[in-house]
Amino acid sequence: MLFKIIVIGMLLLIGYSLFSALYHMMKGNQHDARMIKSLTWRVGLSIFLFSLLMLGFYTGVIVRT
Repeated sequence: MLFKIIVIGMLLLIGYSLFSALYHMMKGNQHDARMIKSLTWRVGLSIFLFSLLMLGFYTGVIVRT
C-alpha cells in the first residue's frame, strides 16, 4: 500500500513539474532558466520512478498477476 502511495505521489510531482515548465514556456522566453530547471526535475523524477518500479518488481513488492 505504501509503495502505491509513493508511486502516485511521484506521478503527481512529475505532472506538476511538467505543467510548471509549460507555464514558464507560455509566460516568457522559451529558454527561461525556470523552465529548464522544471524539465530537469521532471527527467530526474522520471528516472527515479522507473528505477523504483524496477526495484519493486525485482524485490517482489510488485507482483505480476
